[in-house]
Amino acid sequence: MKLVMISIVQSLLLCGGQVMLKFALKDMGPFHWGMQFFVRQLTNWWWLGCGVCYACATVLWMYIIKNFPFSMAYPMISLSYVFGMFAAILFFQEQVPATRWLGVLLIICGCFLVAK
Repeated sequence: MKLVMISIVQSLLLCGGQVMLKFALKDMGPFHWGMQFFVRQLTNWWWLGCGVCYACATVLWMYIIKNFPFSMAYPMISLSYVFGMFAAILFFQEQVPATRWLGVLLIICGCFLVAK
């Protein structure tokens, strides 16, 4: 059960990093080799949030693979796909067809079987 709880937090951090990455890229504007472009990127807070989420997720991942069997730990990363589906709806107003929900259900069932 401990693996599941830590994996959920790690997957939420991964998903949060991806959401912030999408927002950062949206705010990035067109690329050019000018100083103004790079200064604008350094003041884009989405990049910072993305990096913090990824850094925390990486530290948790190191803890997970150090303390749990790899064959159990690695499949648990797929929980980030589940959270990504909800993030797509919540933050990007995407429509999710039934076939994708079926895939999410299969992922959840697979994680349950792996953790058992």
